[in-house]
Amino acid sequence: MEFNFDVLSGERCARALALSALALSDPGMKVDATLALREAADAGRVRIDSVRVLHDLADLPDLPGRPSRPELVLPRLLVKRSVHTEVGRAVLLHALAHIEFNAINLALDAVWRFAGMPDAYYADWLRVAAEEAYHFSLIRAHLASMGYAYGDFAAHNGLWEMVEKTCGDVLARMALVPRTLEARGLDAAPPMRAKLAQAGDEVAARILDIILRDEIGHVAVGNRWYRYLCAQRGADPHLTYAKLARQFKAPDLKGPFNVDARRLAGFTDVELDALVQADAQRGSAQVE
Repeated sequence: MEFNFDVLSGERCARALALSALALSDPGMKVDATLALREAADAGRVRIDSVRVLHDLADLPDLPGRPSRPELVLPRLLVKRSVHTEVGRAVLLHALAHIEFNAINLALDAVWRFAGMPDAYYADWLRVAAEEAYHFSLIRAHLASMGYAYGDFAAHNGLWEMVEKTCGDVLARMALVPRTLEARGLDAAPPMRAKLAQAGDEVAARILDIILRDEIGHVAVGNRWYRYLCAQRGADPHLTYAKLARQFKAPDLKGPFNVDARRLAGFTDVELDALVQADAQRGSAQVE
């Protein structure tokens, strides 16, 4: 893929280019820039400068760049519709497209924001960004085939809000974005796929298969670098996670859980048992 990087920043630092791609508001341009950046990094046409600190860039743009639509509202204000109607399926797919669009942004943010990580960290997140861009493109194309576009329905901003909360600490970011919020997608994908398939939308069902396959890898990236950072800081992963979840007010994770997918993504049996137990305790407390 050819992309004129001069449109972004005129330099060849992969992290600075990730920041420039993050600032793009047009979804198509962001997708193209993200895919081209990953390809250029793999081919060695751009360098990964892990030491450079980018926080002091002059005239830092509003982040992330996003189109004027969709309108962002509180989650409770979103309208739910039956997937057995075309508009209901479009609403569901639009919500998924919004998650994937935000996931592009969060991966690009993970690349540019945090200096001093190993080169493999940046390569991992550039790959994640490119795969999220691919997912977004698949969903957007399917929506278009149904007569809809990204931006036609309202959406919420919960995923990006946690990205902003954790902008000061890469450990908190790895703990609470990929391995908490994104991991919820591992649980949500199978029932969502079943609904879409039952409604006769086999194209959407196949897209969900691709997303689940790749998201296992994305959550694994979060787990890998979370454990790396805990080891670097001499921190216990289990105690540290509980502390960070309280500090940043991470949402409680509710079952049922896709235990097999979570295990493939690198969660330990101890972590999975604690997750299931915490959910059961909350359920018992609500009954009482």
